[in-house]
Amino acid sequence: MTALFFAGAAFAATMLGGAVALRLRDRLHLILGFSAGAVVAVAFFDLLPHAIELSAPHYSTSTVTAVVALGFLLYLLLDRLLLLGHAHAEPGHDHGEHVRGSLRAGSISLHSLLDGLGMGFAFQVSPAVGVVVGLAILAHDFSDGINTVNVIVRHGGDARTAWRWLLLDAIAPVVGVLATFLLTAEPDSLGILMALFCGFFLYIGAADLIPESHHAHPTFWTTFTTLLGALVLFLAVHFGG
Repeated sequence: MTALFFAGAAFAATMLGGAVALRLRDRLHLILGFSAGAVVAVAFFDLLPHAIELSAPHYSTSTVTAVVALGFLLYLLLDRLLLLGHAHAEPGHDHGEHVRGSLRAGSISLHSLLDGLGMGFAFQVSPAVGVVVGLAILAHDFSDGINTVNVIVRHGGDARTAWRWLLLDAIAPVVGVLATFLLTAEPDSLGILMALFCGFFLYIGAADLIPESHHAHPTFWTTFTTLLGALVLFLAVHFGG
């Protein structure tokens, strides 16, 4: 039951973060800057360390980092293919942009599903371990909600579309926890998946959110919010985990 409590708290934190992002859309460049720092920080300070830890001793650190690179390059390939498709679309046709936004939001939602799986499996180990993992996940779920809304709005989606993806992202950890009532998983397999998503997040943050946040906007404040986002997530992961 404790796992379900944390799953519900993760749902609430994600929805709250998304609601804040939607309300402050007129300050989108600043939120994008914060989101960029948060996404990169999640990759470096949360996903990568856990991927290395969970994959040992079956996979070496070099193997895990190679999977991170593979995730980055796979996402780059998908992104460029979608961009090429958009370039050949008719003027004013924004389907390609919407697909790119959905791809990014889907990656965040899948990461949230992995969060739920990790939390559920942690409670299988012991209640104490589950609580620690749950607190660490809650620490960045608020930013997950912000990031989900940002990538949809950034690629031309409206508020209704953003709410749908936000709801999916918020439900994902609940589904992950519920799935662990029926499943068991080897930690090393979960670690490799986390490494893959680390690569995805590095691409989303570095190649999309950071450049867009300061495009036609004052660089100082967007850079400040990016650094702030990274710092907040670092502190959240450090003190949460």
